[in-house]
Amino acid sequence: MHFDDPDGAGPPPQEFRALRDIIIERRDKLPRRLAQVAAYAVESPDEIAFGTVASIATAAKVQPSTLVRFAKAMGYKGFSELQVVFQERLRDRPTNYDERLDAFSTHSSGRPVTAAMLDGFGKAAIRSVERVCERIDPATMDKAAQILADADTIYLIAQRRSYPITSYMAYAFGKLGIRTVLVGSPLGIDREVLNFAGPRDAAFAISFTPYSSSTVDHMRQVAAQGVPLVVITDSPFSPLVPENGAWFEIVEADFEGFRSLSATLTVATALAVSVADLRRGREKRNLHAE
Repeated sequence: MHFDDPDGAGPPPQEFRALRDIIIERRDKLPRRLAQVAAYAVESPDEIAFGTVASIATAAKVQPSTLVRFAKAMGYKGFSELQVVFQERLRDRPTNYDERLDAFSTHSSGRPVTAAMLDGFGKAAIRSVERVCERIDPATMDKAAQILADADTIYLIAQRRSYPITSYMAYAFGKLGIRTVLVGSPLGIDREVLNFAGPRDAAFAISFTPYSSSTVDHMRQVAAQGVPLVVITDSPFSPLVPENGAWFEIVEADFEGFRSLSATLTVATALAVSVADLRRGREKRNLHAE
């Protein structure tokens, strides 16, 4: 049944949850290639939202024309119209955790829910890491690592769910002999601590939608103080994107609205070790020069 055919089915859904339910319901009845796209759309909604027709077709192992056929089979005029529904899902993701937990039942398929969760989160983490490794420009990695390697002190700025990343970086940098300040004091003196940051230092900040107001404020403060910046965020429109410095756009794949930090931690770890390597190389060159 086509959604815009004359049998009264009505227009195609404009809300992701309704569309996903229909895809799940109909995918076993679709032709093989369209069913392949349906399975990929359910498993990788972020890829459908952000990918190009070419990249999605490659990932789903179909021809680009198959994506258009799939969209029309769902009742849309074209693939871009269907893609908008996936994009709106990210803007309108439910904040009600009961709704998110209820959604897990669609993945159990008779298995224990814990097994379905492990499988779902595992696949989401793998997709996140693969995507970030494919999309991040090595030149941006080099620039970010150099900014941090040149710093006397690295100020690590994050709040809420991003805070574990800066906490880990403080640990890693400490083990690697690199001086850092982890911003996020329970004493409420972060602004005063950041007053010490200057052009010879660097700031590393992370925040995702909805952006932490304190992280945004701290970034504006250090930017005004001339501190070189390295940022991880999730959109070119993020208030954290620096005018000068280096930044990474990372959108973690989610599983029913829950996101791990797999790709973010991968980039953060790579940066920490790269900074240590750059510093060690510089120290060796200085010793040989003497």
